[in-house]
Amino acid sequence: MPKIKTHKGTAKRIKVTASGKLVRERAFGNHILSKKSQRRKRNMATPAVVGGKSRLNIKKALNI
Repeated sequence: MPKIKTHKGTAKRIKVTASGKLVRERAFGNHILSKKSQRRKRNMATPAVVGGKSRLNIKKALNI
């Protein structure tokens, strides 16, 4: 069996914490920020933990 390659696009976007959780950045925080509230922009600046079925798919892509 050949080695399974890591999906590099996923590897650049997802970080694995020491406890094994998957952390990602939030979307919609790059432009058209004037109409978004301070609270919304502040929440977009915090990382999010990946959960559910997508977590399993990402782990498969990262070979974890």
